[in-house]
Amino acid sequence: MSVLRLDGVTKRFENFTAVDNLSFEVPEGGIFGFLGANGAGKTTTLRMALDILRPTSGTLEVLGAAPGRRGDGEVGFLPEERGLYRQMTALETVIYFGRLKGMSRGDAESAARGLLDRFSLAAFTDRKVEQLSKGMAQKVQLAAALVTGPRLIILDEPFSGLDPVNQAVLEDVVLERAKAGATVVFSTHVMQHAERLCDRLLLLAKGRKVFQGDQEAARAQLPTRLTLTARADPRKLPGVQSAQAQGAARDGWTDWAITLAPGGDAGALLEACTGKGFALRRFDIHRASLHEVFLHLVGDAEATPTKSGQAGVAA
Repeated sequence: MSVLRLDGVTKRFENFTAVDNLSFEVPEGGIFGFLGANGAGKTTTLRMALDILRPTSGTLEVLGAAPGRRGDGEVGFLPEERGLYRQMTALETVIYFGRLKGMSRGDAESAARGLLDRFSLAAFTDRKVEQLSKGMAQKVQLAAALVTGPRLIILDEPFSGLDPVNQAVLEDVVLERAKAGATVVFSTHVMQHAERLCDRLLLLAKGRKVFQGDQEAARAQLPTRLTLTARADPRKLPGVQSAQAQGAARDGWTDWAITLAPGGDAGALLEACTGKGFALRRFDIHRASLHEVFLHLVGDAEATPTKSGQAGVAA
């Protein structure tokens, strides 16, 4: 089952196309990264999924139905722009959001206290939101998004403004919720978070999908790179697209930076070296990072104008 599905969704603001003919599905379970640079259209897309904005064209489904401002607690949302009632206490805030979505007072309070304790805020339950630090207030808002135990959790730039310790706490909570069966969709422009957390991901540029798949498929968008230390010139080996010597030879050994041709396999190259008696002292494979894939794919996409020819920025 898909918990989120978009089919040909476009969103225009006057002459600017923020989301351009976007189609994808998020299957139930796991962690789905919704990635892109600032202005790629991530927030606009998530707001359409939550019925905060309506698409110009195309269709969306959330948990098998048209988007709606659901009050049943099955969807939890942490917006990029934080917004809490400053005069309410941390505990009152989380209870309030639970009650809005149909929880009893007792259930909401029990869940709220458990979440605030999980976020190391047990000592601040009676502190007003305006008295909390920015990071503390962000964790209160996250607790409010999770208080109902939603099936679908949508987090828009959830790590923004958190210090490394609290980022790690949030990552742990995301992993816990996914292991418990929830589906987590989170948007970010920080590839390191996606690299640590995501089972699957979608990369957006200027409102258009430029990639969807798992991390291995993403890394496969770039050619495999190797470092060899060898006695002979590796440029004639099978699958080698380019090879550059890195400095002068030392005792007959030379370091080489190798790029494999598209479809080239590092294991096949190593096997060829062994079969040809090609002397090696070093054979290191460099896996492309999501950051490198992001720069490669988004750089290409940013060089291409949108259908409307606009160069503006969408959230």
